[in-house]
Amino acid sequence: MRIAVNTRFLLPHKLEGLGWYTHELMRRMVANHPEDTFIFLFDRAFDPEFVYAKNVTPVVIGPRARHPLAWLAWFEWSVPGALRRYKADVFFSPDSYLSLAAKTPTVMTVHDLIPLQHPEQVRWWSRDYYRWFIPRYLRRADRLVAVSDYTKQEIVKQTGIKADNITVVYNGCREGFYVLPEPDKQAVRDQFAAGQEYFFYTGAIHPRKNIPRLIRAFDLFKSQTGAPLKLLLAGRFAWQTGDVKTTFDQARHREDIHFLGYVPDGDLTRLMASAQALTYLSTNEGFGLPLLEAMNAGTPVLAAHASCLPEIAAGAALLVDPFSEPAIAEALEKLYRSPELRADLVAKGHTRRFDFSWDAAASQLYDLLKSAATSGGKNQLSGDD
Repeated sequence: MRIAVNTRFLLPHKLEGLGWYTHELMRRMVANHPEDTFIFLFDRAFDPEFVYAKNVTPVVIGPRARHPLAWLAWFEWSVPGALRRYKADVFFSPDSYLSLAAKTPTVMTVHDLIPLQHPEQVRWWSRDYYRWFIPRYLRRADRLVAVSDYTKQEIVKQTGIKADNITVVYNGCREGFYVLPEPDKQAVRDQFAAGQEYFFYTGAIHPRKNIPRLIRAFDLFKSQTGAPLKLLLAGRFAWQTGDVKTTFDQARHREDIHFLGYVPDGDLTRLMASAQALTYLSTNEGFGLPLLEAMNAGTPVLAAHASCLPEIAAGAALLVDPFSEPAIAEALEKLYRSPELRADLVAKGHTRRFDFSWDAAASQLYDLLKSAATSGGKNQLSGDD
């Protein structure tokens, strides 16, 4: 089988969500299926580290697909040409985009539908593109993969596509997240938190991540308890961050709130494992990978009772109304005052983490690719009877 893959997010030293997703799946699939040829389609010069084995053919096609006109040119002109030229039997797109012009059977992963649910949370210059193309992408795909049942149900709600034609394939957790011994944890606290315990957030600094409410709730928690804990936030500032900066400037305890910016993987895993709890209060997520990373690191989880997060936690997190700052502050205090609660959440997370595996995800996805290729890509996803 000749499998073409959209690998435009495999960026050296810059892997983020979609890049990690592509990397974890494809390196396993390539290793597990040496009998197949994998055609990796890059939109810029690639790093040889992503050519995982001899059965990978790397192909660079322009333009760099990072804005609507370039997306259109890359997916609707360059990709179909490459699929024909390299005689692909199936095309896998892991980033919620595909080619409407391509005739090749196509499998597409959908991580979330935020551009349709909350267009105000995406950049203004991309809103019309998403509004027009996402529903068409969803209907064009010969097989759809959703990263959670929540995302699957949102696809059905937004498009009317039949639920039976959408397969849920959970993410796994990348390597490196594990429990640290106490002396190592203290070394992390000394390095990043002036020796103090801390609550931790990781992810983009963005409105839907609910950072302003987290800051105000932490400020309330500090005022009510006088606890010596700090709040550390790891992640790059996205756009629309004015509310975050204003909220921070107005916080009474802003000296205990630290934005760490982009954190290298080695430091990120240590920070996660040394936190008193992960605080992940995003109001809309397709999967919520930090929950799984915390479970693997032996860290208690405080999560929003919203979108997919209760599904992923499955009882292994303290859930809270993400729109109520007093409720968030109360949950922070519960975690601070109760070692028993923290230990219980860690134990539940230790069990829950085994329900997620990149090996299983790669196997499920390969079966879908093979099915699409052998069936000729018959599209039955329209939702019509």
